[in-house]
Amino acid sequence: MIMYIPPHPGEILRDYTDTTRLMVTQIAENLHISRKVLYEILNGHVNISVEMAWKLSAAFSTSPELWVNLQLQHDLCQARQRVDVTGIEYLLQRQPNELM
Repeated sequence: MIMYIPPHPGEILRDYTDTTRLMVTQIAENLHISRKVLYEILNGHVNISVEMAWKLSAAFSTSPELWVNLQLQHDLCQARQRVDVTGIEYLLQRQPNELM
């Protein structure tokens, strides 16, 4: 079964940066980061930090939650493929809905 992997936020960011028609250097300067860091994000080599999420939200009139959630969804999907949870036993005696 082929599992859909959400895109790295850098792929989404590339759509935003392309619409500005600015050079990567200009965008990086506006974000107060190096051109190299921006390229690494755009190419999916560096994750979006919460600090970067705030910068991107200010630059592109989005919410920081958008960028953090894109990163989280990407990371969770990748982890699902790497992490083996078979053999991990349920530790609570009660059912989850009985805890409240």
